[in-house]
Amino acid sequence: MMMMTAAPRPYRVLLADDHTIVRSGLRAILSKHTGIEVCAEAGTGGEAVEQVKKGKPDLVILDLTMPDMDGLVAARAIQEQSPDTSILILTMHFSKEIAREVLRSGARGYLLKSDAEADLLGAIEQIRRGQQVIAGQLAITMMESFVNGEDLEAQDHPIPGAPLTVREVEIVQLLAEGKSNKEVASTLGVSTRTIESHRNHIMHKMNFASFSELVRFALRSKLIEP
Repeated sequence: MMMMTAAPRPYRVLLADDHTIVRSGLRAILSKHTGIEVCAEAGTGGEAVEQVKKGKPDLVILDLTMPDMDGLVAARAIQEQSPDTSILILTMHFSKEIAREVLRSGARGYLLKSDAEADLLGAIEQIRRGQQVIAGQLAITMMESFVNGEDLEAQDHPIPGAPLTVREVEIVQLLAEGKSNKEVASTLGVSTRTIESHRNHIMHKMNFASFSELVRFALRSKLIEP
């Protein structure tokens, strides 16, 4: 009598992003891999933490900016709830400093949303093998900095003396690129009033006397290109 071989257990993934269309896109990409199962979804950081507490997935693909808590806060809470759950941060923003903070938070990887279609499955495979991942264009830029002998710690720490949150760094980056409060709000999926409040807080926190000082700070901190 032939013994039946049990099918290998699928790699269980939780998708956490506040935009339904993004989660649908990620599902479509992951469906191409028969060994991966999307076991749950979450629309906020708090929901992601609760889903991890209940289901203990193998991996959480976590948006960096969500309504109730940013991805770094959620990542630390997830690590407390389930140390064996890996975390891959997904974001639309290009920043070596944010990538560094992501890895310091305990996450296993950092991937730009623009690179997800090409690099997501490969990044997951590397995480399954216990590796840390910085993929796509960000990896190229960080490698170029290393090859050129640049001091990443000295160049990229954006907030000497008064650390900004991840959300505040993103807002500074978008404003310094020339986007209006309304455009920044649309990009981040929040109200214009919320962005105005963040902007005022940043100006006060960093002692900026004018918007031009904010732009100079963004250039100095390598948050935008000159």
